[in-house]
Amino acid sequence: MSLFKARDWWASVLGEGEEFDQGCLCVGDVDNSGSGYDKIVVGSFMGMLRIFSPHPAKPDEQTEADAQLLEVQFPDPIIHVEMGKFVSCSESLHLAVLHPRKLSVYAVSGTAGNVEHGDQYQLRLVYEHNLQRTACNMTYGPFGGVTGHHFICIQSMDGMLMFFEQETYAFGRFLPGFLLPGPLSYCIRTDSFITVSSTRQVECYRYETLAVATDADTRQDSDQQNKSSGKRLTADWTLVLGEEALDICVPNTSSTMSSIFVLGERNIFCLKDNGQIRFMKKLEFNPSCFLPYASVSEGSTNILMCNHNSMLLVYQDVTLKWAAQLSCVPVAVRVANFPELKGLVVTLSSDGHLQCSYMGTDPSFFTAPKVEAREVNYDEVDTEMKMLQKVIREATKTQDILPKAETEEELTLTAIVSSHLDEVSCAVIPEMNGMPVPSVTVKVKIKSRGAVQSPKMTVCVQPPLGVTQDQFVLDSMGSGCELVVRFSAFLNGHYPPADLCGDIAVSYSSATGIPRVSQCKFNLPLRLVCYPSSAIKNAKYKITVDTNKPPVNLSEVFPDFSEKSENNDSSALGFQLITGSRVIVLASKTSQRYRIQSESFEDIWLVAKELVQRFDRHFASLGVKDFRNSFTGPIPLPEFFETVDHHFELRVNAQKYQDLLSERAVQFRAIQRRLLTRFKDKTPGPLQNLDTLMEGTYRQVIALADATEDNRERLIQAFTRLRSATHLLILLLSLWQGLSSEQTAILEATLLPLLQDTPQLGWEESVDAAVSHLLKTCLSRSPKDQAISLSTGLLTIPKDTSRLKKHIMLLCDRLGKGGRLSLSSEANVPTTVMMPVGCESLPEPIVEQEEEPPLQQDSAKYIKKKQPSKRIKSKSDSSKESSREKKEKDSSKEKEPKVSSKESKRESTKESKDKESTREKDSSKESGKDKTKVSRKSSVKVKEKKSEAGDG
Repeated sequence: MSLFKARDWWASVLGEGEEFDQGCLCVGDVDNSGSGYDKIVVGSFMGMLRIFSPHPAKPDEQTEADAQLLEVQFPDPIIHVEMGKFVSCSESLHLAVLHPRKLSVYAVSGTAGNVEHGDQYQLRLVYEHNLQRTACNMTYGPFGGVTGHHFICIQSMDGMLMFFEQETYAFGRFLPGFLLPGPLSYCIRTDSFITVSSTRQVECYRYETLAVATDADTRQDSDQQNKSSGKRLTADWTLVLGEEALDICVPNTSSTMSSIFVLGERNIFCLKDNGQIRFMKKLEFNPSCFLPYASVSEGSTNILMCNHNSMLLVYQDVTLKWAAQLSCVPVAVRVANFPELKGLVVTLSSDGHLQCSYMGTDPSFFTAPKVEAREVNYDEVDTEMKMLQKVIREATKTQDILPKAETEEELTLTAIVSSHLDEVSCAVIPEMNGMPVPSVTVKVKIKSRGAVQSPKMTVCVQPPLGVTQDQFVLDSMGSGCELVVRFSAFLNGHYPPADLCGDIAVSYSSATGIPRVSQCKFNLPLRLVCYPSSAIKNAKYKITVDTNKPPVNLSEVFPDFSEKSENNDSSALGFQLITGSRVIVLASKTSQRYRIQSESFEDIWLVAKELVQRFDRHFASLGVKDFRNSFTGPIPLPEFFETVDHHFELRVNAQKYQDLLSERAVQFRAIQRRLLTRFKDKTPGPLQNLDTLMEGTYRQVIALADATEDNRERLIQAFTRLRSATHLLILLLSLWQGLSSEQTAILEATLLPLLQDTPQLGWEESVDAAVSHLLKTCLSRSPKDQAISLSTGLLTIPKDTSRLKKHIMLLCDRLGKGGRLSLSSEANVPTTVMMPVGCESLPEPIVEQEEEPPLQQDSAKYIKKKQPSKRIKSKSDSSKESSREKKEKDSSKEKEPKVSSKESKRESTKESKDKESTREKDSSKESGKDKTKVSRKSSVKVKEKKSEAGDG
């Protein structure tokens, strides 16, 4: 805020409900009175043209009626007004008024009045041009170097520059690469036009280049352009701004050098007439308009600039000289001379506030009101001080990088899923496998705490689920408004889903224009994808869930399935998936176990998840706080790996189909070229069965495309089944080891990093990289084995799944041995955990030696381990060589030592390293130079030891 305010000299409010822009204001001696004083011409989008001659008001005089010389209503909007010598037979100033489809030139004349009411002014049409294209703005000047006259250039909305030599239309040219119109100005010294294109760069076109370029009336497409109609239009120079331009002005202050001023959204640029930057100024506000004018200092230019903070700023080049507060936000600013005062600043706002002001020096001080003195209560001050210190301490404890979200959002979402299925299903596929497909209604309540603009709601469910409508465009909401949106969800594919959760997001703009997003989730009922069925005792895949409470009646846990079940047995319950197999839940009558079995491994997931969740809710409703689900194993890794292999096989087939399709497409194009060459040949020749070959190749391409599409559909289904199997594996691991919610989230992010497969990145390589990271960080065998920095190579599809399977088995084994999943580096301290029955530990050292040396080589560059001394190393090497020679003498069949013996020797060497350090030093002194270094001479030492052993 400025200390000074712009002093009002004259002001007026133009009309009601009218709109104005930067081209709607111009000043000058429009009536050619010769007095040297200017008049103000204002045009509005409502078609109203007004002319004012302001003068200072006397004490008992109304200024507006006397100052307004003329007011004319036009049928078309006025988008630009200018004054110039636009008539060929006269050098007087005339008024050019630009409408969207018309250019009119008027002469303003005044007649002296016979009475005291004043003079009479008239507006006379001299000529007009009807435009074939919608106009945007215009500029004028002595194009081509003419003297005593001004020509007009109009820019249309589609990028055409139309040139008018007074009463005659000269020519029209299209700007290259045009998308949206920008500001336009004319430079007299270089006889060129300056504009800013939609590519955010300043472009300069010479008038001579425009005159000889391709005529716009005969212009054709770029591929069929007739070269004889003219040269191609190219810019004389360009300069990238990087932002949109609001206005361009070329003040005629010097005959030796011209300055081009460009007002951007955040910067103001001053360019030379050859496109070089003289200077630029970064603005700390949003400008609305500007006006460069001549300065009293030679070599510099003054700039009047207005911004959206209602400020009027005066710059001398880049230096701020003055700032004054205005009463409104101007969209156009001019400098004019009026009686008794010259150099007044004329501003026009978008709603019609016309003001003539000068920059006075009378500051307006704000005096704070006096407050009543009160006695200080030191106890209250001390209490407030302690409270503030507590807040400061709590704020300094938090080390969050991102700021915490606001407690109360401007928009709250609440999703309510109906407890009953729809009476009339809204499913796209009404029946699957002889069973009707149901749907369920979801009601979303949207409540706003403040003003919300342009809200849009998006509903997302994972395939094969679908909704009746996933995009909603809502009306703007005020404070305290509530809106209800309904849609239905249903099964829309011939395979069971992997997740019954859905997401709802509403994007909107706050009252201040800040974009925000509110989200919520909803869970669809299991009844949507399956029906009650009879229970069978035998199945291929079985898992058992243990509890620590007596068995419960399954009819109480699943009341929506027990009502329509075919049998009344409370210890068995059947679920028939609409697009899958039958899943059976059996409750033990003597123990606290529940068995879930099915003919499909991945179909168990939805029922197992529902069973665990309903158990938690059931016992929580009974007030039981120590209820716990568990799983005793074994982990069904072979069944899970079958699903992984099936998915990987389809991915490999997709790659093979893609390669074959590319080969056949290359072959098809090659045959086409051969045939085209034969057909173009002037001497016809035999086709040599190229047509037959082309037809056969075409059939192969179509067949491969169909096979590729069929494989893609099967791959989508296989990935959904793989997600179901992975969800089931994560559930069993969390029940097996009693993982917390944070550890389960880490495990889920590791084994389910993708929502869908892509040709560039698949599930196998992503999971392999994630599991390898866990094995080297939080699940490493000891803190010394942790990798500080891991190699980040490109993820590509593997050759097979053996490496992935071994890493997943090792992950399960490390979890079974007490490993903790954590994102911190100190999370590898094992805890004592009893191994469940049926779970065997994996031969970890063998797996590490076979699979992990390449990964260890990458990480070994960044890990500096404490190595034993060279003397110890030489002694251990010599002991190994001597033991190896003894073994070769005893048994010639054993050529290589066993891995287990190597591991035991390494461990014994590491354990006895500290105890025998002093003993090694003594022995190293006696051994002399043979044991001090380990180098190429080691083979000579071995030979000497062999000879000594032979002599002995």
